[in-house]
Amino acid sequence: MAKQRYNERPVITTLPDFGKVPPQANDMEEAVLGAIMIDSESIHIIVDLLKPESFYRESHQKIFNSILELTKKNFPVDMISVSEYLRSNLELDTVGGPVYLMQLTSKVISSVNIEYHSKIIAQKYMQRELIRISTEIQTRAFDDTYDIAELMDYSESSLMELSGTIQKKKPQKLGSILNGVIDIVEKIKNGEIKLIGVPSGFTSLDRATGGFKKQEFIIIACRPSVGKTSVALQIAINCAGIGYPVAIFSCEMSNDELGRRALSGASGRSNTELINGRCDIEQLIKSSENINKLPLFIDDTSAISLIELKAKTRRLISEKGIKMIIVDYLQLMTGEGQNREQEVASISRGLKSIAKNLDIAVIGLSQLNRRLESTSDKKPNLSDLRESGAIEQDADMVIFPHRPSLYDQKTITINGIEKDTTNMMLLILEKNRNGISHIEIELKHNESLTQIYEEETFKANVPINKSFDEPNF
Repeated sequence: MAKQRYNERPVITTLPDFGKVPPQANDMEEAVLGAIMIDSESIHIIVDLLKPESFYRESHQKIFNSILELTKKNFPVDMISVSEYLRSNLELDTVGGPVYLMQLTSKVISSVNIEYHSKIIAQKYMQRELIRISTEIQTRAFDDTYDIAELMDYSESSLMELSGTIQKKKPQKLGSILNGVIDIVEKIKNGEIKLIGVPSGFTSLDRATGGFKKQEFIIIACRPSVGKTSVALQIAINCAGIGYPVAIFSCEMSNDELGRRALSGASGRSNTELINGRCDIEQLIKSSENINKLPLFIDDTSAISLIELKAKTRRLISEKGIKMIIVDYLQLMTGEGQNREQEVASISRGLKSIAKNLDIAVIGLSQLNRRLESTSDKKPNLSDLRESGAIEQDADMVIFPHRPSLYDQKTITINGIEKDTTNMMLLILEKNRNGISHIEIELKHNESLTQIYEEETFKANVPINKSFDEPNF
């Protein structure tokens, strides 16, 4: 798929000359490089704070890069090894030769303050990057060939990406982690909370999963026309109806199409009746009152890129407090890679990264390959996920919507009981990294009204935790 235009245009990589010295801390740079060469272990203290471009002077960038390369190869790091590495790459003279390296090591006596010095270097680098990015934004703003939406997207994503470089997470001691886990378990036991994650609105599914939890990447996949969009929309409406703000990023359907589906379910009027205007408008308005106030947001940008998705999601979290996003569907997004499999793999990893970094649940819809059609029972497996095994690996949960009636199966046997497949929608929970899996959730599907719902008689054959008997919906 085509990349976004702003990725194809040259970007300012050097700082403009404003007649002022750019933010820098040359003495700190010298102290850090000298400290590492007299104490090679100190590199591990600051390796997550600095990168070569964090240094202002080009010579310092080359020296730090040589230190990183030596460290990666588990070679000793000192003045002699760094000097030899630079010499082998024909860069020793450009950084000032062995004499300059000796001067660096003579300026410090220990590495005790290396973290403090590194934080100042990182701060100066951030200031320079802000100057560079703001100048690039200004340059593009003067260029009439840039679409304003493209410019806004570039501006926001660039600043968000820069912001992410300073939000480093530090390891936590197991004891402090356990305290938080026990606190959640205690609240569940006492009935203060019923679900750890965002509820799907389907009781049996929530009992098995505990809801869609923060940082989880959930896949809903099936063959075309089975109902993955219908399931996702119903989950979104259920969540929003309970008070959990949700956003849908639809690469396939327009806002109007999704809105019409939602209205069909709420009004009891089929999609065909709405399209042809065969309904009472006053009654339609009245029946839509329950859904038009839902905290449900829809973005129908086609071929959305990961960086644009992340920027928009971050904004929705800040402004609307969303708890979960749904992407419909993976194969229509824009990714990176030399072939289709690599592109889908990059999208899968990116969605998992968004879930972890933004601390929300992410549901990604996906297609299944045609091999499913040749199986006897037509039930999907993880190996049926289309175009990339990375989806199976990255996903914390995989749910397969399945409609036996589409394959002329009048009855099927579930848990030893023969069932009529009329209007049946099965949710096959094939993978669940944080709970039980290989179970089938029975639902009802009203295709004409795009409604999917659960009846009391439909129960999954799963152990029931008493704390989930009455989900906190």
